[in-house]
Amino acid sequence: MSDHAAVYLDHNATTPIAREVADAMWPYLTQHFGNPSSASPQGRTARAAVDRAREQVAAVIGARADEIVFTSGGTESNNLAIRGIAATTGARVAVTSAVEHPATTEPLAHLRSAHGWTLHELPVDVTCQVRLDELPAGPVDLGTLILAHNETGAIQPMADFAERIHAAGGVVHADAAQSVGKIAVSVDDLDVDLLSIAGHKLYGPKGVGALYVRRGTAITPVIRGGGQEGGIRPGTEDVASIVGLGTAADLAARLLQTEADRQRALRDLLWDRLVAVIPDLVRVSPVERCLPNTLMVAVPGHLGAQLLESMSGLSASTGSACHAGTHTPSAALLAMGIEHDLALGALRLSLGRSTTREEIEHAASRVIEAIRSDDALTG
Repeated sequence: MSDHAAVYLDHNATTPIAREVADAMWPYLTQHFGNPSSASPQGRTARAAVDRAREQVAAVIGARADEIVFTSGGTESNNLAIRGIAATTGARVAVTSAVEHPATTEPLAHLRSAHGWTLHELPVDVTCQVRLDELPAGPVDLGTLILAHNETGAIQPMADFAERIHAAGGVVHADAAQSVGKIAVSVDDLDVDLLSIAGHKLYGPKGVGALYVRRGTAITPVIRGGGQEGGIRPGTEDVASIVGLGTAADLAARLLQTEADRQRALRDLLWDRLVAVIPDLVRVSPVERCLPNTLMVAVPGHLGAQLLESMSGLSASTGSACHAGTHTPSAALLAMGIEHDLALGALRLSLGRSTTREEIEHAASRVIEAIRSDDALTG
């Protein structure tokens, strides 16, 4: 590849729409325009497409079709799960982790501030694994946990978490936005009652997602309106996007194992290339129980955001946020016990289906070059 070709290693932020997905969506953006709630021929065509997509999404997580509720994405799914369960409970106690996505922390914060809920945030260890021994005693209404962490790639012990929350009388929700399509996900093996999916994380379109709701789980709509999606999520369905999500789920199921193995090998190659030249590089992502495509590293003595800015032709993410010129390290990394300055040097490199060995070699060279250049400037 040329030195100026872009290498995209930011698949945990979003993925490109797969060609198969775009092709499946096109007829529903152009020809099949019916309202799936209508009894017209056009409406029946649209309804059949939505029903088919529901089966495809259910299949990728081992669920039944009638347990899938289509939403606008992972954020809405998390809100529907958390706030929808909150409206049905009495004790008002929730358990989560210290490393959740804002799509979980914000609705939980709302429950605490507006409705008087008690919120227990479980700490994590140095591998970003939740400390289940810190679970509080007494009844719990809701347990919600990110299945695979968006920054570090750490996969949480969801089944053990679910067992303990159920024993305390609670309902269990998994934020699986980063998991579905990357690792095998079975709602029965995980023993969860609710599970969130985001379309754009698995090569589907943005603006569509799903919430798995196990049969018998009492949940109240957050949005009020018509009776679509079993009365749980009103509003005329976005048929084209739902078709895209269904196709993406079907494609993910077929490619899952081969892509997981291929991307894991490339990720490990990237780590080997980097650490061979930068021996003090810190691997933030765990070696075990980690998404196969995710490598987060921290560069001692460097600012990840500045390194990334100097890497022309490489798209990735940092472990920090910048507000008014001030860099703030990732709260998740701090929760793992990583020191403030080291956390500021974090880079997240996340691979995808299009990633090649040539691109990995190129990316490693760009990262090494950026670190050496920064050393020269600051040394």
